[in-house]
Amino acid sequence: MDKQKVDPRILALCEKVTRKRARTVIDHILEHGYITTEELQEVYGYDHPPRAARDVREEGIPLVTSKITSQRTGRQIGAYKFDDPDKIKRGRIGGRKAFSKAFKDALIQKYGEKDAITLDHVEARYLQIDHRVPYEVAGDSAHDETNLDAYMLLDGSSQRAKSFSCESCKNWREIHDESICESCYWAFPEHHTHAAMLEIRRVDLRWSGERGLEEYQELRERAKREGVDINTLIKGLLKG
Repeated sequence: MDKQKVDPRILALCEKVTRKRARTVIDHILEHGYITTEELQEVYGYDHPPRAARDVREEGIPLVTSKITSQRTGRQIGAYKFDDPDKIKRGRIGGRKAFSKAFKDALIQKYGEKDAITLDHVEARYLQIDHRVPYEVAGDSAHDETNLDAYMLLDGSSQRAKSFSCESCKNWREIHDESICESCYWAFPEHHTHAAMLEIRRVDLRWSGERGLEEYQELRERAKREGVDINTLIKGLLKG
């Protein structure tokens, strides 16, 4: 890709990026014009391509996602390229700030060693700090280590699930209204009124440990016998 064809405002931001994953995406786009989810996985080894694209967006650089046909498989895959420079997010240069260890310790003291979505016990080393209101919506104004209530602790699985849902939400992509996030399941599961702007209510259940897995298997087998999915079975049991 001819750098002369890239808007100088985009190039100026690109030159400031040092984080490896974001740098990889940017350099590939500068050379080829776009980067695909297939390339991110197979060439660069990133199992969650949207997270890599999100790293670039967190640097204030707008990306647009499109669908193209894979030359290898013939399937439709995602592709990322630079978007309209007028969409550059102010206050995002340099990406999100790192959290201090003391801050994570304070969050664990407040919430305990558990995942905020599932409420499962999780060892502290596996918990990750996440903004309740996504960085893409609130920007640097969200980084405030004096406000513990603005953050949640998630394990890797819950963080990926939240990321996937948020990135498909209209508020994340277009509206950027913090108040919408503040009533969302993915920000405040304990008192939500919607999930990614869908009028639904959610509860995430997990079974773990030998006995827990046995109980789950029993539910699956019962659901199969009754010809329903496991969600329908559990709702029926709750109704008594």
